[in-house]
Amino acid sequence: MVKVVGVRFRPAGKIYFFGAEKLDIKVRDKVIVETARGVEFGTVVTGIKEIQEDEVPGPVKPVIRVATKEDIKKAEKNKEKEREAFEICLEKIRKHNLEMKLIEAEYTFDNNKVLFYFTADGRVDFRELVKDLAGVFRTRIELRQIGVRDETKIRGGIGICGRPLCCATYLSDFAPVSIKMAKEQNLSLNPTKISGVCGRLMCCLQNEEKVYEELNRTLPSVGDQVDTPEGLKGDVQSVNILRKQVRVLVTLDNDEKEIREYQSEELKFKKGNKRRKDKDKISKEEMKKLASLEEKNGNSKLDDE
Repeated sequence: MVKVVGVRFRPAGKIYFFGAEKLDIKVRDKVIVETARGVEFGTVVTGIKEIQEDEVPGPVKPVIRVATKEDIKKAEKNKEKEREAFEICLEKIRKHNLEMKLIEAEYTFDNNKVLFYFTADGRVDFRELVKDLAGVFRTRIELRQIGVRDETKIRGGIGICGRPLCCATYLSDFAPVSIKMAKEQNLSLNPTKISGVCGRLMCCLQNEEKVYEELNRTLPSVGDQVDTPEGLKGDVQSVNILRKQVRVLVTLDNDEKEIREYQSEELKFKKGNKRRKDKDKISKEEMKKLASLEEKNGNSKLDDE
């Protein structure tokens, strides 16, 4: 067994574990640790706990120390230097006329490296830019191309729900999101309705997916034939999944038709996978319209080493 604490280096970033055998460390403490990028300044987000050594990938490096007042001042000074580095890099990008959008500049705590995060439509030859920046900062330079989801995670913002973006507040990793999730939840496949600030499918589609899957297994599909409590037969016109309410077009004794609303428990119908198969069917037109939103790789590139 080994005692570890979980540390984050950026808001809503990945949690990394470090040894805490001889230190009294509490949640929200600032600590100095050694990472693959060098010495870093982080925040403790999970208290000391004992785990098996094989539960943590790779060797567990110990926390160097709890951050002192001088360490905190240095971290704040690094933030100021990052703003200056950002402006300098912007100027150099314009000078070299590169098709790239600078997102953030980041210093390691020991100033051993400066990282610049950027987005671009394709590959960018930034070799001359790196040489230029190395001449200015006199330290190691790393340019890292990230995706639009990572860009939004860094910049933050407000979602259509009126709350701060999930990715910028609590999501450590991006889960893959698919069009099928939107269909499962009976959402409009209008890209403006199901895409987030980043222009990709909203991460929150993943949050309720399991609930909708479970509910849909117990509900009829639109077009299914059902038997009502009155002994009438009818066709399902619409389904309110969360309320389990079903609107049915029934045929009365005088051959008149009428739409009535029932709770799903009141109806008799064949339960099966028809609804699942219907949800999996996406027309060519829909696929063409939504191809740009389909998320194939949900992993963040911010913390990859």
